[in-house]
Amino acid sequence: MISTVRDWVLPGNQRRSLEDLEADLDLSHGDTRAKQSAFWTMLVLSAVIAAGGVLTDSTATVIGAMIIAPLSTPIMGIALGAVQRRHTSAGLFVALGCLLVVLIGALASLVVPASYDLLSDPQIAGRTSPGLLDLVAALATGFAGAVALARKDVAAVLPGVAIAISLVPPLVVTGVCAGQTAWWLALGSLVLFVSNLLALVFAGMVVYAALGHTAPSAGRAPHALRRAYLTIVTLFAAVGLVLAASTAGTVLVHLWTNRASDAAAAWLADVPGASVIGVQARSRTLYIQVRSPQDLPPVDRLLADLTGQVPDGVPVVVVTTEGQQIQAGRVGG
Repeated sequence: MISTVRDWVLPGNQRRSLEDLEADLDLSHGDTRAKQSAFWTMLVLSAVIAAGGVLTDSTATVIGAMIIAPLSTPIMGIALGAVQRRHTSAGLFVALGCLLVVLIGALASLVVPASYDLLSDPQIAGRTSPGLLDLVAALATGFAGAVALARKDVAAVLPGVAIAISLVPPLVVTGVCAGQTAWWLALGSLVLFVSNLLALVFAGMVVYAALGHTAPSAGRAPHALRRAYLTIVTLFAAVGLVLAASTAGTVLVHLWTNRASDAAAAWLADVPGASVIGVQARSRTLYIQVRSPQDLPPVDRLLADLTGQVPDGVPVVVVTTEGQQIQAGRVGG
């Protein structure tokens, strides 16, 4: 059954040789000067482009940074080295590359005002609270990338894989948030990157092992390969727990904002023409945006309606369309 699936996904006449893969993935193999020059040049440019796209909320610019980012090459090199049971320089390139991108993001944060709400930027907010679905998507994308590299006839899908597997943008967001001392946000984007990295390495190991590119020596190789898989799976489990907690937190926040919206709508029910525009949870505070042609009812009623619907002690701020902010107080306070 396994061999049938392998032959279907990786037909024998389309499989790339170990020599071809090493030439592509090992930056210390062949013309190292040209390879490393291209890697560092494109990595710096992709990081700068990603920083510009993140801070200007330009999805097209961020996608451009993803396409030219070369970070997946040494990451796949780690996978190939693991199944070959040999030491490579791929891990060093990944570590130094990540540090470089984070530093570029931190430098880019210097142009951001201290009062700027980072979560108001969708490019940042979307990368600071990853969930389990992000890990599932990263794993599927990792397999797509590994298969594309392993087959001769599907290399054309690699730009799509580069877009789907987000590597440089989360690191840039990590640097931007760290530069603004928003450490929890920086940690969230870093977790997203780590989950994507692990997905690439795991998928690459599975595909390259299926190709038969494991270490030639029969004695210790299977044991070493099992140990490598166990390490990756353990890391996956650790990241999975973090993402599961993040997912649960996101679901709870969504539930609480929906309840707050319903309570606010009931609070405005007696005011003709008044309506709730939206509810957001930012910095552990509920912001309820409303539109009203008349004076608002007493906010004490709103706080009373929210008691039992959202956690006690949560600050509530009512924001009107005229820009007025009313500090309603704390729920249950």
